[in-house]
Amino acid sequence: MTTTTDLVSYEDALASYDPVMGLEVHVELGTKTKMFCGCSTALGADPNTQTCPVCLGLPGALPVVNATGVESAVKIGLALNCEIAEWCRFARKNYFYPDMPKNFQTSQYDEPIAFNGYLDVQLEDGETFRVEIERAHMEEDTGKSTHVGGATGRIHGASHSLLDYNRAGIPLIEIVTKPIVGAGERAPEVAKAYVRELRELIRALGVSEARMEMGQMRCDVNLSLMPKGADKFGTRSETKNVNSLRSVERAARFEIQRHAAVLSSGGTIVQETRHFHEDTGSTTSGRVKEEAEDYRYFPEPDLVPVAPSREWVEELRAALPELPLVRRNRLREEWGVSATDMQSILNAGALDLIVATIDAGADAASARKWWMGELARSANESGKALDELAITPAQVARVAELVTKGDLNDKLARQVIEGVLAGEGTPDEVVDKRGLKVVSDEGALTAAVDEAIAGNPAIADKIRGGKVAAAGALVGAVMKATRGQADAARVKELILEKLGVSEG
Repeated sequence: MTTTTDLVSYEDALASYDPVMGLEVHVELGTKTKMFCGCSTALGADPNTQTCPVCLGLPGALPVVNATGVESAVKIGLALNCEIAEWCRFARKNYFYPDMPKNFQTSQYDEPIAFNGYLDVQLEDGETFRVEIERAHMEEDTGKSTHVGGATGRIHGASHSLLDYNRAGIPLIEIVTKPIVGAGERAPEVAKAYVRELRELIRALGVSEARMEMGQMRCDVNLSLMPKGADKFGTRSETKNVNSLRSVERAARFEIQRHAAVLSSGGTIVQETRHFHEDTGSTTSGRVKEEAEDYRYFPEPDLVPVAPSREWVEELRAALPELPLVRRNRLREEWGVSATDMQSILNAGALDLIVATIDAGADAASARKWWMGELARSANESGKALDELAITPAQVARVAELVTKGDLNDKLARQVIEGVLAGEGTPDEVVDKRGLKVVSDEGALTAAVDEAIAGNPAIADKIRGGKVAAAGALVGAVMKATRGQADAARVKELILEKLGVSEG
């Protein structure tokens, strides 16, 4: 249950304190099998059907490292400009995990596979902020606890809990930043931009879909404040498992205000984990946070060390795809759009869709126009993401082609898109079924123009008198008569020809 928390205004908090952040992002890798056994990672199976003696921690079961998981970790480390360890080990992190049947987590402690890197992120105004990376290490996920009874879905107030071990053992990469200082009032924005950039990077590498709403990527937001002019970090709180970009920003902002309120009133910050509440944008206390020694780490005796050869690492480096920031800057230059426009495209989730539409034959301007216009409006009205709409980039490219060829005008094209979204078929099928082609027959257009002139003599006289702008009314009459299926530019040309007036 969310409780009321005293806050100071964000402006007052930043006037007295400098925020320090640390972001820990867990990425669920898209491997076919778990990190240390051959059990499937496919979603949707019945509870506890994707388990074996290894991931259930049965006596005598021996783990084996997933090679694809190691490869994915190296790729992530390289893309984050990290050093890759020549030799590293797994460790046992001992802690009571109700949904981890081994009762310890196989992770990496003092010997991560990747360390000492950075990621440059762009803020909404185009400013670049460098986030330094402490480490990226391999580990396994826990299972899933479902708390039954009670109103919150959390353990407090539940009558009992159900455990599903299907997810126990799924490969994770945990990416930990160094302390992020110097962001000032933009700290929450930096946090959001970092997680967004990291998500795009992970997707570009093809190692995970990184869908935050599905738990494939989640962020722990560590935050502390230090008084202006101080050089010693304050006590931190850790808001766990934040699962959307907006929530990362809101959690950081709320904790800045909460910490400032506690410190300004003479109180002491407790080092603890906290839960973020989507409905209120607030956090509440979880449990007192342990230090590393409380986990009693020791080297995993059942796994051999991981020693990536330098040749293999360099092969992976050479095969890395174009990274998201480099790609965006290239596309922005090619398309001739502003930083603000590119940010709008990113915020809408339209970048890859636009690129795919261009690859399917559309020009860049048309691809942007349809995805950021009509389709963005449809997505907003239906409450869906753009990539969830029932239309493909190839179909959008076909609509753009029909407009370019003159078979459709914009009004008709919008009706075609509407039909495709409604499941009426391909763009060409919708055009045929609805009879939406532009009237291109000169005889039919001429007859419609003659009728419009005859029916509006006063307007025709104004045009003959030099008021060319008045032609718009006659164009409208023709468009109405043809149910919007005429080429408006050609209609205007015919009207002016008939009335003996030139455009200039």
